[in-house]
Amino acid sequence: MVKLKLTTVGSSTGVVLPKEVLARLKIEKGDVLYLTDSPDGYRITPYDPEFAGQMELARRVMRERRNVLKELAK
Repeated sequence: MVKLKLTTVGSSTGVVLPKEVLARLKIEKGDVLYLTDSPDGYRITPYDPEFAGQMELARRVMRERRNVLKELAK
């Protein structure tokens, strides 16, 4: 468990993430994080869940239409 500290950032409140957390998430200052609902609370992730869904759909289309894409690439 990691204990996080809330701090004032201008007129807002921010969370200070330890270096170990930044390294594990592979993020750095200026990167975007996504806060999503989960069954046990909230989840913070650097990956856009909507984009991940779109990529999965694209992979499925590319797999199913492989022959058509090969012909178009000629």
